[in-house]
Amino acid sequence: MRPARFQDFVLDLVKNTPGVSRVQTAAEAGESRFPYGLVIVAAGGDARWQIIGQLADGEKHDMPDTPVEYDPLPAGPEPQPGDNPEAWLAAVIGRSESREIASIARWSTREGERPDNLGLTVKFHNGSQAFVRKA
Repeated sequence: MRPARFQDFVLDLVKNTPGVSRVQTAAEAGESRFPYGLVIVAAGGDARWQIIGQLADGEKHDMPDTPVEYDPLPAGPEPQPGDNPEAWLAAVIGRSESREIASIARWSTREGERPDNLGLTVKFHNGSQAFVRKA
């Protein structure tokens, strides 16, 4: 899933999540530092997220974004208002039961990582990845 489609996918998930008062693409919010991202205002505060993509091996940008689907990840815990923004966003995406998502990894929980380095690596079954970095 490429960044533009992933941005729309996550935007739709977030806007339908209880406790969210506003969500916009980064461009709609006036953010010009990066082309893809979201600005989310929820019960736990507001957060800006940059979305960067990595194509699957052998894939080119002029090729179509072809979804590959398998069984969805088991739905994890529901997002909680008290969660830090990274845990909250991982829970929102994880509960989507998207058949394209192979795994979701939180950066702050990786061994040797700083706990304030918030972000996600979302791997897709077609071999592409999305990196979602707290901006």
